[in-house]
Amino acid sequence: MPQPTLPAQRARDLEEVILGVDTHKDVHVAAVITALGASLAHQEFPTTASGYRQLLAWTRSFGTLQRARVECTGSYGTALTRVLRREGIEVIEVNQPDRVARRKRGKTDAIDADAAARAVLSGRATATPKTGDGPAADMRVLRLVSAYSLKCSAKYR
Repeated sequence: MPQPTLPAQRARDLEEVILGVDTHKDVHVAAVITALGASLAHQEFPTTASGYRQLLAWTRSFGTLQRARVECTGSYGTALTRVLRREGIEVIEVNQPDRVARRKRGKTDAIDADAAARAVLSGRATATPKTGDGPAADMRVLRLVSAYSLKCSAKYR
């Protein structure tokens, strides 16, 4: 008797995928790979709440997301890191792409995002990002507000 098969989409939902993100001020470049290391896709998303929701939905369309590697979780990747953590996704921090890999494969944001995901898969990436709250985060916000107000007051002098 033949075994029942799952529809393609349900089978996809069961497969773990890994997210790698190369962060920037205005857009983040995301890459998704399978747990076996096959590249699935890469795409740019705006650095807005809506963009983060789009990134999550896009990533989950490939399978189950449990791990992500995000560049610069203390600066450009802070908001995305918070969103991913709220969704129960383990976030691993990366500060800079692997230079050897960059020399071999070239430099594009998609390559950096893919390399970030592969570092999770290989176990090379293990740094847990700071939570981004508490006294240090409060000081960072005050410093940003202060710098912004100085910039604005200089503009109108």
